[in-house]
Amino acid sequence: MSDNILPESELQQRIERHIESIGQFTSTPGQGTTRLTYSQQDRQARDYIKRVMTEYGLKVREDGFGNIFGKMEGSIPNAPAVLIGSHFDSVPNGGSYDGPAGVVAGLEVARLFRDNGLQPKYPLEAVAMIEEKGGRFIGGLLGSRAMLGVLSAEEFAATTDKDGMTTIEAMRAIGLDPSLPGKRDKSDIKAFLELHIEQGPVLEEEGIPVGIVEAIVGLTQIQVTVQGRAGHAGTTPMDRRSDALVAASKIVAGLPGLALEQGNEAVATVGRLNIFPNGANVIPDKVVFTADLRAGREEDVQGLLNKAEALARSVEGSGIQVDIERQLYIRPKQMSDKVKSLLETGCDKLGIPRRPLNSGAGHDAMIFSDFTDVGMLFIPSRGGLSHCPEEWSDAADIERAVRIFYEAAKNLTEA
Repeated sequence: MSDNILPESELQQRIERHIESIGQFTSTPGQGTTRLTYSQQDRQARDYIKRVMTEYGLKVREDGFGNIFGKMEGSIPNAPAVLIGSHFDSVPNGGSYDGPAGVVAGLEVARLFRDNGLQPKYPLEAVAMIEEKGGRFIGGLLGSRAMLGVLSAEEFAATTDKDGMTTIEAMRAIGLDPSLPGKRDKSDIKAFLELHIEQGPVLEEEGIPVGIVEAIVGLTQIQVTVQGRAGHAGTTPMDRRSDALVAASKIVAGLPGLALEQGNEAVATVGRLNIFPNGANVIPDKVVFTADLRAGREEDVQGLLNKAEALARSVEGSGIQVDIERQLYIRPKQMSDKVKSLLETGCDKLGIPRRPLNSGAGHDAMIFSDFTDVGMLFIPSRGGLSHCPEEWSDAADIERAVRIFYEAAKNLTEA
């Protein structure tokens, strides 16, 4: 059978329509995409995704964590599935492509299977996962970690947002059922493919439409609580203060130097900081902040982590106490040689230029890589921008990636 690939313009128009539709579900219209997990915008986006899955002839289900699956059954009974997709949550005031581009790719590969009358031997599943960004629940990669048992059901249920609401409470608030089956055994997954925007400048600057990811950076996130003593801003002498914010600022200011000292492209970021009681005329008695530490080699992740914790401990004394909680630790991950080869073959068949790339950002693919064969494609990001309203990628590049994944998925599902 010859593949009836749609004209580029028609497939691109569908991709653009999906991206624009999902992008409308934001709590900050006109100021970027803010779609936190289990919010009303999450519910709107998942309703849209499920509706498209149904239109494309897929069997739709949600798991006990809120991940969404659209399945095309295979001819082999109880065979492991080939999953294609990404996440659909966002950072606050982010863009429309980080996550949804990969979800749309999974949907459109499934549609190409349907439109070309392909019958897979192994099931094909489009997947849309929750809380990759960690925008609501600290740590991120929550959907993939919970699905694959890296995070236990008990740990998932005990996870809270900044307001103290648990994942279970938040799920029920938008009508999701946390009692549904959640964890998937690795024997149930044959492979995982993920498309993502590069979030960097390399592909655009080199004029190359596709990057084949070879490895994903290792990362850890810690939450640091600095406890001091509150007091009146005007009546407490400077030598009698235990100012939690002053102590915390020494840690925050020192982290970039530690990353530079570690070298090997290690990076450190403080992205969330809360001050208590947060009064203009009150000495802060508590500061809670997160530190995100990343490097391409595990020894550098460990080295930076140890240095960061030592720095945090160094401010203790004179009424200041520090508590450090390790909330996430993921080793650097290699992608599957088998799947990389399939992606390279697809690029060659379709005449699409490509180059190898490493990912400096974490992705759901890094969780799957411990359990199954994983392949990942990057497409260019305009200006290298991401996590901002200006984030944009060309639908023509997404279309190319869909076609590459289609070729790989035919092989992996033995369609």
